[in-house]
Amino acid sequence: MRNLMNSVLITGVNGFVGSHLAEHIFDQQSRLEVPAPLEVYGLVRRGCKEDNLREAGLLEKDHFHMIMGDLTDPYRMLEIVDKIRPNTVFHLGAQSYVQLSWSQPIETIRSNVEGTVNLLEAVRKFSPEAIVQIACSSEEYGLIQEEELPVDEDNPLRPLSPYAVTKIAVDFIAYQYYRSYGLRVIRTRAFNHTGPRRGEEFVVSTFCKQAAEMQLKLKPKKIKVGNLEALRDFTDVRDMVRAYVLAAVMDIGPGPWNISSQKARSMQEVLDMVLEVAGLKDVEIVQDPERMRPSDVPVLWGDSTKFRNATGWEPEIPFRSTIRDTYYYWLALLESQSGITKA
Repeated sequence: MRNLMNSVLITGVNGFVGSHLAEHIFDQQSRLEVPAPLEVYGLVRRGCKEDNLREAGLLEKDHFHMIMGDLTDPYRMLEIVDKIRPNTVFHLGAQSYVQLSWSQPIETIRSNVEGTVNLLEAVRKFSPEAIVQIACSSEEYGLIQEEELPVDEDNPLRPLSPYAVTKIAVDFIAYQYYRSYGLRVIRTRAFNHTGPRRGEEFVVSTFCKQAAEMQLKLKPKKIKVGNLEALRDFTDVRDMVRAYVLAAVMDIGPGPWNISSQKARSMQEVLDMVLEVAGLKDVEIVQDPERMRPSDVPVLWGDSTKFRNATGWEPEIPFRSTIRDTYYYWLALLESQSGITKA
């Protein structure tokens, strides 16, 4: 096991996963056996929202440093990595909303593919010994046949969205840098993960936000949904970032590595659980055409045996607890924003 994680760079640190990851690293600092004060550098774009960083308590940390820069700017990435010389990099910065990739394919390609190349080039030149965890995606598997479930790392990749295509490119670019230059990349293919701070564009979060709005009587008892027949494999974000840190600390190799709960749930099951947690009944369900995709992945259900055997990782947070925490996150946020106190 490595014992050197004292200079960490996190791209997309102000995002949902990035803020949880930085928070987890500081919480676990004593267990990471760092030989010097831990310094965490978070890459953010100028003008970004700091809500997640504030929620995670990162803005008050003496050893947390926000660095302004855009992954699509190769010169800025060279400058940043040269200055920091990180020994651990978590690459989370991306356009991660699948639906948006249909309307903004070029922007998604630039952010995800060009951004990854720029980062890896900078690491290759200035921190070639660094561990680089690359956040790939289960969306790469795309169209999965019933007999292939649960899907393992050897399954064919059949992408069904522009986003998925970009993540395949990111995955294989990282592999190429490993083979060509010996970079110590770790390619993790995360299945769906959710929890507090998740953007409202994502399914569990939008269900929880709408339920909180109904509970606070900010909207009528009507909830907009997409495809309720789709099945997804959900892991709590706090378990997911724990997996990312384990992968880096243990230096488990290039992979790819599936990270999943190994349980598929329908969106109908998720919706029912959200409404139950919120104590809502007689809610009208409305299918929103804008939430439907031109081609949807029917089932994403992952086999993460390989990763579990390599690291000993197991998810610890029950899905119902994830739903509850996400719902109450939205309830508190909406109460604060509206000045309404739930009776």
